[in-house]
Amino acid sequence: RERFDFGGRDVASWFPGHMAKGLRQMRASLRRADCLIERTVTLLSSSHIPLSGRNPMLREALGIRPHVLVLNKMDLADPRRQPVSAGAGLARWGSHMSLQGVTALLPVSLQIVPLVAELVGNSPRYHRAESTEYNILVIGVPNVGKSSLINSLRRLHLKKGKATAVGGEPGITKAVLTRIQVCEQPLMYLVDTPGVLPPKLGDVETGMKLALCGAIRDHLVGEDIMADYLLYTLNKRQQFGYVQRYGLAEACDAIEPVLRRVALAQGRTQKVKVLTGTGNVNVTMLNYPAAAYEFLRDFRAGRLGRVTLD
Repeated sequence: RERFDFGGRDVASWFPGHMAKGLRQMRASLRRADCLIERTVTLLSSSHIPLSGRNPMLREALGIRPHVLVLNKMDLADPRRQPVSAGAGLARWGSHMSLQGVTALLPVSLQIVPLVAELVGNSPRYHRAESTEYNILVIGVPNVGKSSLINSLRRLHLKKGKATAVGGEPGITKAVLTRIQVCEQPLMYLVDTPGVLPPKLGDVETGMKLALCGAIRDHLVGEDIMADYLLYTLNKRQQFGYVQRYGLAEACDAIEPVLRRVALAQGRTQKVKVLTGTGNVNVTMLNYPAAAYEFLRDFRAGRLGRVTLD
């Protein structure tokens, strides 16, 4: 297929009400913030969409602060399209992001605390100039690992367990939480925030990329069309890992044969009651919605190969 038919879908309904509330709370918390850490999807739910996985509205709403962009799961991104690899590649991508207000770009979390301390130390702190503690606002679109990042830093620097709930779907954090200490020297607190999407996405394709990476709840978009768009995208990118994984004879342009193989491979069946002339009969049929969900799960887990959607 040269083009994908989105069927006139409206992405306006993909912006839950708690996101608007979260953005208002973030604005209110900004006065106490010394730096912003933006967690973005490099793949998984995350390096697949280094561009689509950012919300430009956050930068506009939260103003000028040192801004660190943290990428995760770079090992799952397509190396042929990956703008960030190492060394010069990271520098080139950093130059691009600096035009969007990003002060520093990190591929891992180990360097976050010393980098933030350096950035804040070299930046005007205005009414917080006398304070020796650092308050950092963690921002990003839904389901990119903001809460996981906070818990990871606590384990690394304080040797303590998790302090904020995490989950494999968007919407776990629905409000700006209280400060969470992640380091003693320097004294640093991070504030978890709900994932926020723009109230109106630029286009349906951007919204679909976000949905494929788990930033939008599957049921709001529809697993069937998401699976079909994923197949279209994999073929367009010449990523044919699904052929071997599901035992297909060749690449397939239609989603139904793919889901049939997924259902057979994963044992996704359902019993359906059929009314016949002699009474009700239970018939076992392939469960295509469940197969679509498994197809999406395999993509998000990297089992279909290294893919970058942007």
